[in-house]
Amino acid sequence: MDWTEAARDLTTTLGLAHPPLAISFHSDPPPGVPAFDAPMSDPTIDGRGGRVPASCVFWMHASHSRFSTVATDHGNCSVGRFTHGFAGAEDIIDKDDVAALLDVGWVTMEAFAQVPQVQSQPGAIVYGPLAGADEPDIVFLRLDARQLMELADAVPDLEVTGKPQCQIIPRALDEGQVAASLGCALSRARTGMGDDEHTCAIPASRVEEILRRLTSVRTADLAVAGYAVEDARRFG
Repeated sequence: MDWTEAARDLTTTLGLAHPPLAISFHSDPPPGVPAFDAPMSDPTIDGRGGRVPASCVFWMHASHSRFSTVATDHGNCSVGRFTHGFAGAEDIIDKDDVAALLDVGWVTMEAFAQVPQVQSQPGAIVYGPLAGADEPDIVFLRLDARQLMELADAVPDLEVTGKPQCQIIPRALDEGQVAASLGCALSRARTGMGDDEHTCAIPASRVEEILRRLTSVRTADLAVAGYAVEDARRFG
């Protein structure tokens, strides 16, 4: 598939404010892709450290450049380490950030047990704009409410999840699910995403099919909106 064309079509059809992203999982950092090189943070008392506050922050950087990441780059956020397959539950349960989430009731142990994680531990994850991508595993979108509405019409089996936001990654990668998220307070604070934004992870293998459906949905929505505007004229 021509991913530059797909990026253009997704942006035009949905009216995206942010470029679609490509995310791919690798056993080793692929040659020719620069490593994400922001400074590593000082370690916390419990041993956490990373190049960004959480894995979801890489989504923000990927709008502008393509780069590869390894496990240590993701190490500051225990939840992100878990969902991306870099750590098991037993590796993070004693971390201070997990304790803080549990202490305030943001999540329960029972709820956390239902959160999926990437099944094959990756050696590297590559992020970047979808335009110019090679073979992404996931196409990642930032959406407003109307865009999510239209995507839901085009994808009858779209799954909408809540916290943690990053769980959409394993749902798309391992389950083949088009997974959207309402977001979570933790991720919104770390990424700076707007209160009106949602995210969606699409298995790359489903993009072509979804684009066809989106075109039909968008045409119908424009026709219905035009009818509604005309009909409203009767009410002054």
